[in-house]
This record gives sequence, C-alpha cells and structure tokens, in this order.
Amino acid sequence: MENKFVVSSSPHIRDNASSRRIMIDVVIALLPAAAAGVYFFGPRALAVILATVFSCVVSEYITRRVMKRESTINDFSAVVTGLLLALNLPPTIPIWIAAIGGAIAIVIVKQMFGGLGQNFMNPALAARVILLVSYTEHMTNWVNPRGIDAISTATPLEIAKSGALDAVSSATSAYTEANIPSYAQLFIGQVGGSIGEISALALLLGAAYLLVRKVIGFQIPLTYIGTTALFVWIFGGTSPFTGDFIYHVLAGGLILGAFYMATDYATCPVTNKGRIIMGLGCGILTGIIRLYTNYPEGVSFAIILMNIAVPLIDRYIVPKSFGGEKKVA
Repeated sequence: MENKFVVSSSPHIRDNASSRRIMIDVVIALLPAAAAGVYFFGPRALAVILATVFSCVVSEYITRRVMKRESTINDFSAVVTGLLLALNLPPTIPIWIAAIGGAIAIVIVKQMFGGLGQNFMNPALAARVILLVSYTEHMTNWVNPRGIDAISTATPLEIAKSGALDAVSSATSAYTEANIPSYAQLFIGQVGGSIGEISALALLLGAAYLLVRKVIGFQIPLTYIGTTALFVWIFGGTSPFTGDFIYHVLAGGLILGAFYMATDYATCPVTNKGRIIMGLGCGILTGIIRLYTNYPEGVSFAIILMNIAVPLIDRYIVPKSFGGEKKVA
C-alpha cells in the first residue's frame, strides 16, 4: 500500500488562475480603451478614470473595515469596477459624481451583498444606471473628441435614433456629406460618447487579449453582438432587412458591454448553454431599447435585466450528472 490516493470534495479540476490574476488581466485588457479615451478627450477623461478607481478602492477598504472583514483591495476587483465605471461615463461628468458612482458600485451593489462573487448584478453597470437616473443632465452631456470639429456633439446612436441613417447610404462619402460619423471613425474613435466606448479598435484589442488568456469565453460576446446585429438588420431600417447593423455594432457600448461586463463571472450563467441564452436575451433587449424606446442606448439596461434572470437560467439549464439520468442543479 505504498500508493495513497487523496480523496477531496469537488471540484476536482483545478486551475492555477486566481481572482487577482484574472482581475489584472481585465485591467490590462481595458488599458487600450482607457488610453483611447484619454487621447481623444484629453486630461479630463484621465481625471474621471482616476476618480472612479480611487473611490472604488477606498470604498472597498472602508467597507471591509466597518464590516470587520478581511481587506480585499489586493485582488484588484475594485480597480476593475472603477475602471469599467469610468469607461461608461461621459468625460464631462463632474468628478464628485464620478466618485459617488464608485461608492455606489462598491458599497451598495457589491459589499452589501457579500463582496466579490456574491453580487447579483454588475456593480459598474448598476452604478451607471443609478447615476443616469439621478444626474441625467450630466450623464448625457457629450463633447467632441479633441481636434475634431466636424463631428456633432450628439453620439452616433443619437444620430441613428433621429433617423438620419435612413436618409443616406452606407457609403463613407454619403456619411461625410451628411455630417454623420463613418464606419472608420466609429472603429478608430473619432466620435462623441462615453470615455471607453468610442474606439471599437481599442476594445477589440483588449477582448482578443482576454480570449487568448482564456479569461472569458466567446459564447456571450458573439451571441450578444450577433443577436443585436440581426435584430437591427431586420427591424432597424425603413423596411425589413435594411437596418444598418454594422453602425449599431460599432457605435455605443455594445462591444464594451458584450466582452467586458456581460461576461462577469459572478453575474453570468455557469453553463455554456445558459451563456448563449443570456447573450440572446441581451441582444434582443438591446435592440428593442435602441429601436423602440426614447433612450438611444440599451446595453446597460439589457445586461442588468439578464443579470437578474441568471438564477432562473441556471436553475433550468443544468447539466446532467455524470452517470445519472436526470439533470441535477
């Protein structure tokens, strides 16, 4: 009996990745979008980013001390929350409002529900929605990127909401003549909008890093973006199957939400089938909000609503137990 076997409880498949390592990877992935926001909007964007990150870290430290719990600021989750919140804010927002948003995300949405992994919705998105409802004027005050005078202060999605896209073809020259941002401008970041959503290129670079590092899977992002594109293509034009889905994919917070927030471990389903269902739900809700409500963007609300539905998805989309005939939750 020289060979001894160690019997332990599940899970039996383990990985060397830690919460800290994952959060650092997310921070690295978000740096291109943050850098693009600072480049196009200037030092004011950097000030907002620093304010939200500082507020989140300090709020987490104080909250954990008050609750007499071990400090968790070293796991970088508060930094990720602060960075995500900043990237969802306009560069013109007052610094004190940005700081309040950080405190809301950490204290109310994260720590009051138990901390990392226990929150039922994405803290950064929840804080953004609360700020949007509380400080609507400041949260919808958009400015032109630095050095770009030809672009309207309206965001691309506000332009799409006004029906301006229906009056022109998708050709770059037609968009330029109509003073509408072209695909190239949307891809690079020469448009108005939130700090982190303007450059699809920067966001995709970070997303590629997360996929290569296997921090996230492709199920939610591809299903979410694909469903939104299909919905807009069918229902977003003057007639069926004429909607400019490319514009809607590149504009707004779709890429940011699909790759960086809908994939949050704590608020997405545990199975691949469940994640596909979540992606479908987010895509349909985003399309409905963008096309049929007074609000030009729908990513934040769509993800939060699906976050709330995740426990229900996990309850009914469960794998069959090994060797068993029935699904076991």
